[in-house]
Amino acid sequence: MSITQEQVLDALSNVIDPDLNQDIVSLNMVEDLEIEGKKVSFTVNLTTPACPMKEEIHRACINAVKHLVDEEAEVEATMSSKVQQSAKMEQDTTDTLAGVKNIIAVASGKGGVGKSTVSVNLAVALAKTGAKVGIVDTDIYGPSIPTMFNVRKRPDINTRRKLIPLEKYGVKLLSMGLLVDQDQAVVWRGPMVSSAVKQFLNEADWGELDYLIMDLPPGTGDIQLTIVQTVPLTGAVIVSTPQDVALDDARKGVAMFKKVNVPVLGMVENMAYFTPPDMPEKKYHIFGKDGARNLATHLDVPFLGEVPLEQAVREGADEGTPVTATDGQGVAGVAFTEIAKKVAQQISIRNAQQAPTEKIEIKFN
Repeated sequence: MSITQEQVLDALSNVIDPDLNQDIVSLNMVEDLEIEGKKVSFTVNLTTPACPMKEEIHRACINAVKHLVDEEAEVEATMSSKVQQSAKMEQDTTDTLAGVKNIIAVASGKGGVGKSTVSVNLAVALAKTGAKVGIVDTDIYGPSIPTMFNVRKRPDINTRRKLIPLEKYGVKLLSMGLLVDQDQAVVWRGPMVSSAVKQFLNEADWGELDYLIMDLPPGTGDIQLTIVQTVPLTGAVIVSTPQDVALDDARKGVAMFKKVNVPVLGMVENMAYFTPPDMPEKKYHIFGKDGARNLATHLDVPFLGEVPLEQAVREGADEGTPVTATDGQGVAGVAFTEIAKKVAQQISIRNAQQAPTEKIEIKFN
C-alpha cells in the first residue's frame, strides 16, 4: 500500500513545537513534501536557525512517520529556518528598517557589567547559526563596538546617501566610534546624541536582517527614550552581575521597558563566577551567587543564562576576537552560544503570542 501526503501530514500533526505549543503542520512549517514509494522527504522550517530544540523536532518528525504511517519508510527530514518577523516591523514597509525582522535592545541599569560584551557575543553567536545579524552601538559617549570587533574604518555612503554598515564575523555594525577619532571625546548635549542614534537607525542601509542588536548605554535616559520612540522593539535583554548594587539598577531597567510596553526577553548574569584555569573544579562567586537568576524569578522574566568571569573573554574583547567568533568551546563561549539560542527562542515565542510593540510617545507632566 502506497504512502499518501495526507497520511504523512496527519502523522506530522502530532509533532508539537515546544515553544509555540502548536503542531508543525498547523504552523505551516512543513514544506516540499515528496513521496516516492517508501521514500518520504520534506523540509521543516523552524522559526530561527538558533532553535535549541532542532534535534528533538527532527527525531520526532522521523519517528512520527515511521510509527504512524509505515515502519519501513525511508524518511528524510531537512531542518531549515525562516525567522519570523515582528508584525509591527512588517507593517512599516515604508520605513528604512523594513528589511529588519526583529530589533533587540541589550541594556543594563549601570555600567561595567559587561553589556557590550554580551551584545557582541550574542550577535556573533546568532550569525554563526546562519542568521542575518547587525549590531548598532548606541553608546555615543563611550562606544565599545569598534574595539571589540577590531575595526576602525569609516563607513561609506551609498548613492541614496545612506551609511553602509561595516561587516565582520558575519555581523553588520555601526558605531559613533567609527565616525570620530579614537582619541576624540564626544561632548554633546542630549538632543544631539538622540539625533545621532536616529541617524544610525533611519539613515543607514541595513538591508535584510533577521536580528538587529542594539547595544544601549547604561541607565534609563535620553537614548533609551529615543529608541522606544523611534523603532518598534521586539524585546529587551537585561544584563547584570550577581552583585546587589548591579541588581538594584537592573531592576530599574526591567521596570523601564515594562513601563513602555517592551517585552523583556530575559536576563543574563555576567561575571557569575571565576574558575582558575588550573582548578577547573573550583568556582569562586566573587560578586555573589545567583543574584540575577533570583531577580529574574522575582520579576517573572526568563533567565537566559550565566557567563563566568574568564580571561579569554577579556582578551577577546580587547583584541577584537569575541570568544564566539573563535572556537566557542570554552566555558564562556558555550554559555554565550546557549544564551543566543534562548534569546532566539524567546523572540519566536514573543512574535507568536504577543501583540506587536508600538513606537510610543513619551509625555512628561
